[in-house]
Amino acid sequence: MPREVLYGCNAVREALLAGRRQALGLWTLAGRRDARLRELVDLARARGVPVHEADRHHLGRLAGDRHHQGAVLEASPYPYASLDDILDRLQRAGEAPFLLLLDLLQDPQNLGTLLRTAEAVGVHGVVLGERRAAGVTPAVVHASSGATEWLAIAQVTNLAQAMRALAERGIWLVGLEGVPEATPLEEVAWPKALALVVGSEGEGLRRLTRERCDFLVRIPMRGHINSLNAAVAGSIALYAAWRARGGTDG
Repeated sequence: MPREVLYGCNAVREALLAGRRQALGLWTLAGRRDARLRELVDLARARGVPVHEADRHHLGRLAGDRHHQGAVLEASPYPYASLDDILDRLQRAGEAPFLLLLDLLQDPQNLGTLLRTAEAVGVHGVVLGERRAAGVTPAVVHASSGATEWLAIAQVTNLAQAMRALAERGIWLVGLEGVPEATPLEEVAWPKALALVVGSEGEGLRRLTRERCDFLVRIPMRGHINSLNAAVAGSIALYAAWRARGGTDG
């Protein structure tokens, strides 16, 4: 059975709480019993997951990362959704769609940050490309603080085709791009049925992706640096769209 190793207290906690993966074993730092690790042990035991102790060096070897915070979980691979799953779920929920599409985002930290924001503002689903883009790896789960475990995330072979399918469902495709012809963020009339499209770190949106968008938005800037990190820009736009949709604390 394929396995992944998740690490970090938040990532492990959310994986255990969400219960979407099969948890195969929890390792915690020997001799350490703070409140966070005690909670993880209790969650694991309540689900019948074997619990082990190990020293810091062994945990680092298991996780492949020294930032494990004393918690490592062996689990089944990430359960991707399909685009149809996301659309069917939306139809059953009866809510105006709020989606995030990522065009060749490659940095795991950026992806994790954007997924954490997407979960915080109630995005219904995220669509990633399968090739030349970051997927949901343990590093992304860690960077998202476990938000991945609550999100419906689809990987598609052709983002342009996925955008066409969304457009056919009446979902507006809004691209985030720092070009003069884009509408400044504070002037955007956000549609109710919305898919925000965010490009890669260096290139932004690809030409075909940009052409499939109904319109573009940009974040006005005053300083000497004329661009923002993709995760920061995407997070700002997601919050602006959420507030325009009447977003309040859940």
